[in-house]
Amino acid sequence: MAYRVRAVVVGPGYIGPVHVDALRRNGVDVVGLVGSGSDAGLARAAALGVPAYAALTDALAAGPVDCVHLATPNYLHAPLAREAIEAGKHVVCEKPLAMDAAEGAALLALAETAGVVHAVNFNFRYYALPRQTRAMVEAGELGPVTLIHGGYLQDWLLLPTDWNWRLDPDLGGGLRAVADIGSHWLDLMGFVTGQHPVALCADLATVVPVRQKPTRAVETFANKGAEPGGEPSAAEAPPIEIQTEDYASVLLRWSGGARGAMTVSQVSPGRKNRLWFEIDGARAAAAWDAERGEELWIGRRDGPNALLQRDPSLLAAEARAVSAAPGGHAE
Repeated sequence: MAYRVRAVVVGPGYIGPVHVDALRRNGVDVVGLVGSGSDAGLARAAALGVPAYAALTDALAAGPVDCVHLATPNYLHAPLAREAIEAGKHVVCEKPLAMDAAEGAALLALAETAGVVHAVNFNFRYYALPRQTRAMVEAGELGPVTLIHGGYLQDWLLLPTDWNWRLDPDLGGGLRAVADIGSHWLDLMGFVTGQHPVALCADLATVVPVRQKPTRAVETFANKGAEPGGEPSAAEAPPIEIQTEDYASVLLRWSGGARGAMTVSQVSPGRKNRLWFEIDGARAAAAWDAERGEELWIGRRDGPNALLQRDPSLLAAEARAVSAAPGGHAE
C-alpha cells in the first residue's frame, strides 16, 4: 500500500480550507485543522470532516504528522514555523514567511539545519498560461526581454467600513498592499522571466486613512462594508487611523536589463482579483490577466496578434503539466 503523507493545516479562515481541499486532491491525509478554538473554527473543521485542535502542539501530539501548512495571520508564521521545524516536520507557509528579513533568515537557517522541506506558497506559478509564457521566454520566442510591467488590483478594502486583520501592522506587518499582493506579482515575474529586481523607486499611499473597525471578526474577502440597513455606529465600529498603504506604484530595474513598473491596489472598484502582466521582448510580447485566466495575448509588430486559449494540446510541456481540464473547460 502506497504511503500517504499526513498534514496538519493551521488556520481555519479564508485560505486554510483551500489548503485542505488542495491537499486532499493530491492524496494527502489532512489529520488536523488548528484554529483559535472559536465556535467558527470548530464549525469549519466539522464541515471539512477534519479533527479540530486549539493549538499546533496539540495536533502534533495527537498522532503522526509529516507536514504542517501555515495559513494564519502573518505575525504567527515565524513562531509556528519554528515550532513545526523543531518538531522535525516539513513546512509550507503562506507568504510572507516572517514579519521581517532577519526573522525569515533565521527560519531558513533552522530549516536547512533540520533537513526538512520548507516552502512559501506562491500559487500563481501554477496557472497554465503564466507557465506557457515562461516556456516562451526560455525558448526565445519573445526575444530578449526589455519591459516587464503590470500589477495587482483588488477592491475589497475600498470602503472605510471594510476591515481585515491585515490593516493592523502588529498582525500583518508594516507593508500591506505591496507585501500582500505585490509579492505575488514580483514572484511571478521572477518565475516567468528568470530576472529579479535590482533597483526600485516606489510611491505608496494610504487612500483610506481612517477606517471603522467592526467589533466582530471579519473573514478575508467576506466584508463588503456596512451590514444591510445602514452604516455601523461609531460605538459598533470605532475609528482607526491606518498606518499601511492601500496603493503603491513601483518603478523597477531587473537583473537581466529589463525595465518596468508594478501598480498594486486594494481600493480599485470592480477589480476583484486582477493580477496582470505584460512582458515585452525584442520580437514579441505576452500578456495575461488572472480575471481572464483562460487567455494569453501574444503581440507582434510585423504579424497578426494572437489570443491563445488555454488548451493542453496547444501548450508547452511545463504548462500542459498543470492544465488538467480540456480546452474550453475553465479551470
